[in-house]
Amino acid sequence: MSLKKGTVQVYTGNGKGKTTAALGQALRACGHGLRVIMIQFMKGSKNYGEIAIAPRIPGFEIIQSGLPTFVEKGNPSDEDLRMARQGMELARKAITQAEYDVVILDEINCAVDYGLVDVKDVLELVNLKPTQMELILTGRYAPDKVIEVADLVTEMKEIKHPYQAGLEMREGIEY
Repeated sequence: MSLKKGTVQVYTGNGKGKTTAALGQALRACGHGLRVIMIQFMKGSKNYGEIAIAPRIPGFEIIQSGLPTFVEKGNPSDEDLRMARQGMELARKAITQAEYDVVILDEINCAVDYGLVDVKDVLELVNLKPTQMELILTGRYAPDKVIEVADLVTEMKEIKHPYQAGLEMREGIEY
């Protein structure tokens, strides 16, 4: 199965659920026999639940292109920059070789905001997207230019979060 018409989706905002929404979309697509790749920018920890389950979902692949540590905004390390370039190369390959029906660039908007990726390079990927491919871009701080070219934009807005009450990140829920 392949899509007749793919769109560009953006999940952004300061609320929880952007990556989770993209993973839900991936699960739904795989359930219909579509092939999905998620490239995670700025993430390198193997402790994420999606990393553990992905190999057991037919047609789903996740590749991390980041370090397991936080990126210092405005002062990324050379390794952070190298990993982001590697992620962009993987994204370009996934889009141009059209082996996948759905391509998810997780945290790509943050990578732009943190100076790891140039917005013009993200827009180039959008322009390279084949008609039948779904492209999903996640992360806070989606650039206005990305929002303009997207077909669907959802903003997750934090209203209340358990962190505010001192609850730490929980395995299986936040990662």
